[in-house]
Amino acid sequence: MADVSVDVSGVMAPPAAPPHRAGVPSFFPLPTQIPDPKEWLSKQRQNVRPWLLFVQTSNFKIAPSLPRLSKRIMRNIEYFQSNYLFVFLGLIVYCLVTSPLILVAIAGSFYAGYRLNRRHQERKLVLFKKELTLAQVYGLVVLCSMPVYYLVGAHGAMFWVLGASFFVITLHASFYNIDAVIAGDDGFPLLEQV
Repeated sequence: MADVSVDVSGVMAPPAAPPHRAGVPSFFPLPTQIPDPKEWLSKQRQNVRPWLLFVQTSNFKIAPSLPRLSKRIMRNIEYFQSNYLFVFLGLIVYCLVTSPLILVAIAGSFYAGYRLNRRHQERKLVLFKKELTLAQVYGLVVLCSMPVYYLVGAHGAMFWVLGASFFVITLHASFYNIDAVIAGDDGFPLLEQV
């Protein structure tokens, strides 16, 4: 019996980092820093698909099977992500217009924050012999505003907006046949695996 030796020496490189975390879909990237709201909103506005395509009734069809339904929902959410964001924002605006007390409470909170910001620039706010930072002042405004928001029914409006958004977006994503819209490189609609 011959003695065989194998050389296993060498330098190994660590594996490359995956493009996204395991279990998190690629269309839902996790942010590493807080984006600028104006910049983020303008980017979302640029990614909005045409609204006529979004509501085109000829593309609404029932999915033939449950696996196709789940794929359809995921692809629709990825494709129409910016449209769904503006549907959500539209429902928020509708809720604020139909609930003027909530609008008054929000305006009051912003006004209090504005006045305290101006006062903070002139002289610091002192509470229990301790100077408060501007972030602490804003936190105090939010804390004092919570009972007012509760009294005007903001919690009910918030849950209504979340529930209505979930219902409308899921309904659209379930019935909209995205395969009729997205065409492959050869010009034919993409076919899903059975």
